[in-house]
Amino acid sequence: MQKINFNSMDYQGMLEAVLQAAQDAISVVDEKGEHILVNPAYTRITGIDYDEIIGKNALYDIEDGEQSVHMKVLSTKKPVENTKLKLRPSGKTVVAQAAPINVDGEMKGSVAVLHDYSTIKDLTDKLEEAEKKLRQLTYKYKPEDIIGNSKAINEVRNLIKKAAKVPATVLLRGESGTGKELFANSIHAQSTRSRKNFIRVNCAALTDSLLESELFGYDEGSFTGALKGGKKGLFEEADKGTIFLDEISEISLNTQAKLLRVLQEKEIMRVGSSKNIPVDVRVIAATNSDLTKLVSEGKFREDLFYRISILPISIPPLRERPEDIPLLVKSFIVKFNDEYGRNIIDITDDALAVLKSHDWPGNVRELENIIGRAIIYMNLNERIIDRAHLPHLNANKQNTGIAVTIDEGVQDLESILDKTENEYITKVYLKFNKNKTRTARELGISLRSLYYKLEKYGIL
Repeated sequence: MQKINFNSMDYQGMLEAVLQAAQDAISVVDEKGEHILVNPAYTRITGIDYDEIIGKNALYDIEDGEQSVHMKVLSTKKPVENTKLKLRPSGKTVVAQAAPINVDGEMKGSVAVLHDYSTIKDLTDKLEEAEKKLRQLTYKYKPEDIIGNSKAINEVRNLIKKAAKVPATVLLRGESGTGKELFANSIHAQSTRSRKNFIRVNCAALTDSLLESELFGYDEGSFTGALKGGKKGLFEEADKGTIFLDEISEISLNTQAKLLRVLQEKEIMRVGSSKNIPVDVRVIAATNSDLTKLVSEGKFREDLFYRISILPISIPPLRERPEDIPLLVKSFIVKFNDEYGRNIIDITDDALAVLKSHDWPGNVRELENIIGRAIIYMNLNERIIDRAHLPHLNANKQNTGIAVTIDEGVQDLESILDKTENEYITKVYLKFNKNKTRTARELGISLRSLYYKLEKYGIL
């Protein structure tokens, strides 16, 4: 280390200019532990003026009981790393670093740099918030969103943790409504790929030709309507991340062959191109169909089946884990309280008994919709869900084992819930002559929530 010659007036002037310009608080003590120099930033963070601190002991500017980094340096003759201190009179907490000042081989004092802890914490909080938002853009669910303490769900949770630690392809098997996307998200969130994209593809929602171009992309001019310059496929978008292929049983044999190539060769070829593009993608597939049966029927490639089922995980239906229903209900109450502006606090044991005795063909998704519907129809002064708020399930129980027949076309439960909410809001809105403030108050929701719902349902 270069020695400092304090007799040089030029060097001393430059040193003082540096101290004046420094944004971090700096204090210097001599070999006796008395302050000989501080900068303006020191005054800002401690609240002590230059004239007041000069000549004062190193303990002068810290709270009683705190250990001075200056005194530690002077006693050990070694630097002191990040140490948290509380200053006085400002009361601020700082992180301090200090080092000895050596001149001609002799220690002549100590210099310390003080960082405002609140600023550090603020930056850390902002970084964590930014990372949180990034994760939210990447995937919707977190590992803690897997709710339940049953043996069945704990076994799945353990398998999810194991799957997250390896890059193997995963096949999630389970009935509709069991939350396969949640488990796929959880695998991604706990894996080394968590900071990269999580891409979800509903294979049943796209035609074969559209699915192929969406998965693998296309070159310019490959078909009528193709974008100028071509388009990246979802596998390219998911590079270094995860792609979730929901309802994989719906993929045609032709697209299955191309998917197999991706898994084997780790490369894709855009539609209309002859160029191979390398991709590094973790594949998680899901289905509610019996793929073994589809393989025997020639509807699903056997080689692809073995490729995607390296790590199969079966998601248990809700009827096999009724002990998890109370925890799920509480989580849905919290969710709908936030969405609907309500203040429901609990559910009765009688109502839980009805829920536990139901067969749940729609699984967790059906339970969520039942709780949402119950809360919508509850009076504003009601705070606890009871059996009477579950008329659909009560009606089924009154049939004493006789199956309920549905003569009309079946719709998904989310559509039914939206329809019910739409009709009820419209009824109340018209009752109060389209007075939004009164309507929101009577519904027990915020005015902002009402505006959102009026726009959502196109209620004029």
